[in-house]
Amino acid sequence: MAANSHRVGSSSYGGAAPYRSRDGLSTRPVGASEEIQLRIDPLDLDDEITGLHRQVRRLKHVAEDIGTEVKYQKNFVEELQMTMIKAQAGVKNNLRRLNQSIIQSGSNHIIHVILFALVCFFVVYLGSKMFRK
Repeated sequence: MAANSHRVGSSSYGGAAPYRSRDGLSTRPVGASEEIQLRIDPLDLDDEITGLHRQVRRLKHVAEDIGTEVKYQKNFVEELQMTMIKAQAGVKNNLRRLNQSIIQSGSNHIIHVILFALVCFFVVYLGSKMFRK
């Protein structure tokens, strides 16, 4: 509102300053009729356009930076997905190998248990024959 203070006493408005609504617009009663005259002050539109141009340029740079960051993040996510797919394939292969190893060594354990039981039975049998005599 300080910018308007130098215009209040100006004679170009004909004493209409108390009816001022905002920068550039003023109302002025016309004689005895109920009509209102509207006058638009010439504004320095070049400064406003320059300011808007700067803001648009800043927004453009921000949008470009956001686009660059989105591309970077997209590439990062794609690489992460590929790494996860490779890791899942590796885990699947290792589980398959582990299952095969368990199956093979599990059958060997059963053979060892059966052989141990036969040896124990044979020892008990021989021990019972020797103590009977």
